[in-house]
Amino acid sequence: MVLQKEYLDVILVPTGLFLMIGYHLFLLYRIRKFPHTTVIGYENHNKRAWVEGLMQGDSDMKDTSIALTVIASNIGAATYLASLSIGLSSLIGAWVGSSSNNIFMSDLIYGDRRSSTISIKYISLLAFFLFAFASFIQSTRYFVHANFLMSTPHTDIPVKYVEMAVIRGSNFWSLGLRALYFATTLLFWIFGPIPMLASSIFMVILLHFLDTNSTPLHQYPPPNRSLMKRVDRQIRAEARTQHWEAC
Repeated sequence: MVLQKEYLDVILVPTGLFLMIGYHLFLLYRIRKFPHTTVIGYENHNKRAWVEGLMQGDSDMKDTSIALTVIASNIGAATYLASLSIGLSSLIGAWVGSSSNNIFMSDLIYGDRRSSTISIKYISLLAFFLFAFASFIQSTRYFVHANFLMSTPHTDIPVKYVEMAVIRGSNFWSLGLRALYFATTLLFWIFGPIPMLASSIFMVILLHFLDTNSTPLHQYPPPNRSLMKRVDRQIRAEARTQHWEAC
């Protein structure tokens, strides 16, 4: 009976991890080749247009203030999730060092209940929470850098620099969320390999639904074109004013 339970952990847990890793590799392929079919690609497309519209002269100080507020809200969210991840990591570390983890060696848990396996469960959870913490910290770093670039007065910073900072901050944000998704499935492993596999299947189905985009990408006009139209209107207005004053 003990061997059967051990084989359950050996078979079902890698199967669940394989499903999660395989789905994210497939998602990465879609983001690289068909970004318009994913929510991440759709959001990055809109963020690039947002940065270009702000940085290429088609904005005023009010728009810049709103943009900095948006960046600040992203920084706050990333900081909160980073604090949550490191807090959970500390909790797991304290849990491993205590004797209270014996409650998970109950007969109600159908699976391997050896202390070495329980330690592997906690270490795996700890690793993913720490990875999520590092990802959210990197996300905060890039958003702060974008904040500095966008608020620098009297400069000709290339749009690509700001765009790169915003996109990388968003990508690290998504990476941190993915680490939390993995940690959620590993959390169910504490209660046995069967709940872990069931949660992995449910997570893959849910993420496939949430990551799929069916909204067509909006083709934004080039910011320079709208800027030229604005300058042209201003020149014509000034010409009319001078004409009426001359008359």
